[in-house]
Amino acid sequence: MMETTAVKSNFKSEEYFINMGPQHPATHGVLRLLLTIDGEIIKKVEPDLGYIHRSIEKMCERDSYQQIVHLTDRMDYLSSHINNEAVCLTVENALQLEIPDRVQVIRTILSELTRIASHCLWWGVMGMDVGALTTYFYGFRDREMINDIFEETCGARLTMNYNIPGGLMFDIHPNFVKRTKEFITHFKTKLPEYDTLLTGNIIFQKRTKGVGILSKEDAISFGASGPVGRASGYSCDVRKHHPYSAYDRVTFNEALKTEGDTFARYQVRIQEMWESMAIIEQLIDNIPEGEHKVATNAVIKLPKGEFYQKVETARGELGVYIISTGTKNPYRVKFRSPGFSNLSLLNHIAVGGKIGDLVASMATLDLVIPDIDR
Repeated sequence: MMETTAVKSNFKSEEYFINMGPQHPATHGVLRLLLTIDGEIIKKVEPDLGYIHRSIEKMCERDSYQQIVHLTDRMDYLSSHINNEAVCLTVENALQLEIPDRVQVIRTILSELTRIASHCLWWGVMGMDVGALTTYFYGFRDREMINDIFEETCGARLTMNYNIPGGLMFDIHPNFVKRTKEFITHFKTKLPEYDTLLTGNIIFQKRTKGVGILSKEDAISFGASGPVGRASGYSCDVRKHHPYSAYDRVTFNEALKTEGDTFARYQVRIQEMWESMAIIEQLIDNIPEGEHKVATNAVIKLPKGEFYQKVETARGELGVYIISTGTKNPYRVKFRSPGFSNLSLLNHIAVGGKIGDLVASMATLDLVIPDIDR
């Protein structure tokens, strides 16, 4: 008689797997999450990356420094102006170029418009993720005004490539100041609607308060940055601690909360939109006269060495690390992506919660998947 042996399982009978993504609307792109759940309770979250990996860092080794700027559009495409600026600043610092004040102010205004546009999209999708479809239309209504300014300024609405090493591709459009001021006047009356529609909604607050809690110590340990870190009381705004461009000329508050939950991360981004408007208002009537770029060689060669620059994108700290051997191509390029570090803490804040809580918490991480995969 044949003896049979039962297969020993490593999992309890109540536990099972489900795939969330990679074609799931709440993953905000091609991200696969492998969930271990017990009923509705999450036991483990394992992100599976690489579905949109394009080897951008390796491609940088084959391209010139001017061409690298163009590639960074395709990482965090909602912060493309800021990504472009990060590479330009790294190259300019390596070459010890003195950038005109006009360029620095224009770059800062564009970066803050980019931050508002990104947060408008985030807010609209955040509401949609938890069941409030109307927010999507309100957020995109306001974001379209910024995209119109971008299109008139540089011809693009998403992937800009307006910043170049040494300055700007060309000067701002004659309507830039007028249209930017019109947007600020408009948005000051519309941002309070966001609170009326969503922030003060009792159902939304029940879905977000006390959910996905991240302590300050854990935020630092995981390398969280941007609104995710600041919602846990971690002061990490690069614009404040390591000012670049025109950020040392303006006064603004670093949006900080201490609760560390999903609602706090939401509140930080709402506050950041007010602060971005304040920064733009301080600069828009004080754009210096002068050149929109400085002359550089047609073929840029950095001196031998290692160069690093960090900036504050809409999602957090983006670092650009370049190793140069003195040729027209970098020997190595590494991007410190804010989304990659922020995603690493998802399992930490999700375990013990429900699947619906995971959707809400992940929305406040504001993930852009190409920024993670690169």
